[in-house]
Amino acid sequence: QVQLVESGGDLVHAGGSLRLSCTASGLTFETHVMGWFRQFPGDEREGVSCINWTGIITDYADSVLGRFTISRDNAQNTLYLQMNSLKPEDTAMYYCAADSSRFFQGFYGGTWSAWGQGTQVTVSS
Repeated sequence: QVQLVESGGDLVHAGGSLRLSCTASGLTFETHVMGWFRQFPGDEREGVSCINWTGIITDYADSVLGRFTISRDNAQNTLYLQMNSLKPEDTAMYYCAADSSRFFQGFYGGTWSAWGQGTQVTVSS
């Protein structure tokens, strides 16, 4: 059974930083493209960032480019999202997801077959 467990969400002031983590089990982590998504209240989930299995290929939503950095540690089965210069509009539930493929297809081309339970990020102004 695949399990993705996010952690690191918190309440921070605008301009602050957070690092989200996602620990995976029940899958061969290094063979999956991984991604971070977020969901605002009343909205659909949107892609934040994704990373290929080697960590070399990444993609970011325009709204976070230059502020967020995705990375992975395949030896620890863990995905990270370093979030800097946080803004109130970054307030959302953040989810970790695993693509069923190892071939990088980005947010919209991927088949995101496994999801974590989410971690809340709140940025105060």
